[in-house]
Amino acid sequence: MLESTFVPRPEEHLSAERPLAAGEAERLAERMSAFATASRLKLLYALAGGELSVEELAERAGTAPNAVSQQLRILRHLRLVSARRDGRRILYRLHDEHLVDLLAAIRHQLEHAERGWADTPRATAHARS
Repeated sequence: MLESTFVPRPEEHLSAERPLAAGEAERLAERMSAFATASRLKLLYALAGGELSVEELAERAGTAPNAVSQQLRILRHLRLVSARRDGRRILYRLHDEHLVDLLAAIRHQLEHAERGWADTPRATAHARS
């Protein structure tokens, strides 16, 4: 269910620190499942650089075009990827800029975990009061 088509400014988003609403954990888990497949991650990271066709994605991900198309169907269903027609071909892109930030955060967290780097998470407004 879509509430509107405009993209809110960062300060208009609900706080990420709020408790999860009923059913929200399940919806988040469904989206996060897309990140549990290496082939989908390769596509998402390739798209972080901008729009690409199926053939370009296949080349960058080292995957057959038909396998790329199957994964793109899943990513589009989850609204992680969107598409537009450009003449005879379809170009795919990340659905929104939050995905660029999320992909960067996932990669940075992996780097921290693999190198044994740890830091204290930033205190939240709730924890400080």
